[in-house]
Amino acid sequence: MPQNPDRRTVLAALAAGAAGLGLSARPGLGSESRSGKPAAVVRMSDTLKFMPQTVRVHAGDSVEWHNSSLLVHTVTADPDLAALPSSAQLPAGAKPFNSGNLEPGAVFRHRFAVPGTYKYFCIPHEAAGMSGTVVVLP
Repeated sequence: MPQNPDRRTVLAALAAGAAGLGLSARPGLGSESRSGKPAAVVRMSDTLKFMPQTVRVHAGDSVEWHNSSLLVHTVTADPDLAALPSSAQLPAGAKPFNSGNLEPGAVFRHRFAVPGTYKYFCIPHEAAGMSGTVVVLP
């Protein structure tokens, strides 16, 4: 009888697939700031908020999101995935990004190369107003 993979095996496989897509579900995967550490850390909460809601970094820096909630969240800056046009905004020349589902305890890291204002949201909680902003300075 085949065995079901344990949670760690499944999470490792998902992280490897995410890394292959340029996404990060665990620390150490994805892009880092010039110092090798994220320039900012944002927490996702059970109260459906990104904390802090706005962070400022420089081009080349990365931001890391930690799902410290009991809920699944996403970090999505892709206007094509937004139900509300105001939920996602990218500067000219920036590529959209989406973390995919982040289970409780998961981490996502994204490097920002293009200066400007990025508005992002959580897909499952967009209607509840779960959104944030990253301002990238030159």
